Amino acid sequence: MPEYWDPEIETMPVAELRKLQEAKLREIVHYVYENSPFYRNRFDEHGVSPDDIRTLEDVRKLPFTFKQDLRDTYPTGMFCVPNSKLVRFHASSGTSGKPTVVGYTEKDIDNWAESLARALTSIGVGKEDVLQVSYGYGLFTGGLGAHYAAEKVGATVLPTSSGNTEKQIELMKDLGSTVIACTPSYFAYMIEAAREQGVSIKDDTKMKAGVFGAEPWSPELRERIEKESGIKAYDIYGTSEMSGPLFTECREQRGIHIWADMYLVEILDPETGEPVPDGETGELVITTLAKEALPLIRYRVKDLTRKTEETCKCGRTHPRIMRITGRTDDMLIIRGINVFPGQVESVLLKIPEVGNHFMMIVDRVGELDTIKVQIEMHESAFSDRMSDMMSLEKKVAGALKSVLNLAVRVELVEHGSLPRSMGKSKKVIDNRKL
Repeated sequence: MPEYWDPEIETMPVAELRKLQEAKLREIVHYVYENSPFYRNRFDEHGVSPDDIRTLEDVRKLPFTFKQDLRDTYPTGMFCVPNSKLVRFHASSGTSGKPTVVGYTEKDIDNWAESLARALTSIGVGKEDVLQVSYGYGLFTGGLGAHYAAEKVGATVLPTSSGNTEKQIELMKDLGSTVIACTPSYFAYMIEAAREQGVSIKDDTKMKAGVFGAEPWSPELRERIEKESGIKAYDIYGTSEMSGPLFTECREQRGIHIWADMYLVEILDPETGEPVPDGETGELVITTLAKEALPLIRYRVKDLTRKTEETCKCGRTHPRIMRITGRTDDMLIIRGINVFPGQVESVLLKIPEVGNHFMMIVDRVGELDTIKVQIEMHESAFSDRMSDMMSLEKKVAGALKSVLNLAVRVELVEHGSLPRSMGKSKKVIDNRKL
């Protein structure tokens, strides 16, 4: 099994990588100015010319791009090529307005597969593997993104898509799946469903690894997945606007490698738009350096993370971002305190009696915001003694308050009563009329 997919690029000295990035940045800025009326107008409005961009630091002279820009120019107003040069469309679900439509040229598809081929190789996926793709296929990018990359590295693809969990487990066992790609919440459910079928993923399958993404997940959920299934759980990252799933951690599990020859990463203060020092949390901002159909300049992803430029122990020299801790638009403000669902998950999964599923319900009573967390108990911790249940509720409420600085009502619910998700999980119900 090769250690690198493209060793020359992946281990390129940092100084050479910066020169390559600078050349590609200048090239993409000229490209969008010449081929996208949207970017030409945006640059002109901000008084910036492509000729002003000479170094990587000059990227800060360029205006930001927002998701709303894709909606405002729906369906293809930001594209740099005519439809005749496209080979595929993908689109977001559009749950909060018009969907965002992304087009791909043949080169875009190749680069997408190339990016994820490097990533899969870094976690040891190759020709001997069967990769079960349990992300949804269709307009959602997860399924086809993982599919093309797995085929590129020579793995055998099992395109189960999402849902039909009993059949997924049967095929995983019978066809010898070694790697799975899906949301972490769905795999947590799959572990539980397998147990109910009398199947142990750890003992009865050949599974060795999973690439999990499309939703924020905590280190505690990773630890629980690895313990209960016996696999190594890796973070995968991408957004539909950038292409789809593009990057993963390597075997070191110390951050997600972002390929600097394809993408320029900034971490900015979400309020001021100014850079934060390496290692500090901020909003991820991406500039695509190799896209033809829909390049994005300083795209504000809204995901919160940290970045390091240190060379990884695996030898790859490209920058890494740490686990996504949440989104700027996922933050709940409860009685003036910022609360992220990921914080709640992190607290809950440190408590052995708590199961893998919870729901946050936010409401307003009079002028006061309230928060209730419904929690399923771990099957092994069930007790029919009321005193045990009350004691556990008190324990969980105390743990949450110590982290959130907020009183939380805890409600233990019957195992299996909270909704399971085959894709992105929904962990918050906000009933406030804000």
